[in-house]
Amino acid sequence: MTKFLLSVHVLAAIIAIGPVTVAASMFPATLRRALGDPGDSDARTTLRTLHRICRIYAGIGIAVPVFGFATASSLGVLGHTWLIIAILLTATAAAVLALLILPAQDRALAATAGSASPLPSALTPGRLAMLTGIFNLLWATVTVLMIIRPGSTTGA
Repeated sequence: MTKFLLSVHVLAAIIAIGPVTVAASMFPATLRRALGDPGDSDARTTLRTLHRICRIYAGIGIAVPVFGFATASSLGVLGHTWLIIAILLTATAAAVLALLILPAQDRALAATAGSASPLPSALTPGRLAMLTGIFNLLWATVTVLMIIRPGSTTGA
């Protein structure tokens, strides 16, 4: 059962988190293009698609910690420090996505559609790129922790 849970956990991480990291990373550059040429309907369409990918796969990404907890429980490692740190980093990444990146993308879409005033100075493509970089760095750190697993027999 543990191998099954671990397999589903890893597959969920690849299938759900991968698209979010890629789409969120592409969003700021496309936003720059859309802001540079307000008549570029292709850029606005791409922004909407990237934002939709981020939202949908963020929801699917809930499976990652669900199966992660099930796997950790079956392995008996729920109290291990490396796992607690990974859980905290995962929660932080989820918060960055849900509370900062997705709302910023919403505001950017509204601004490029002309239904809102221009982007607030706090919401620039550069700031959105920074937030996305933080999100991606958090997930990269969690991935390294999952691979190394300090104290495990397979860890370095």
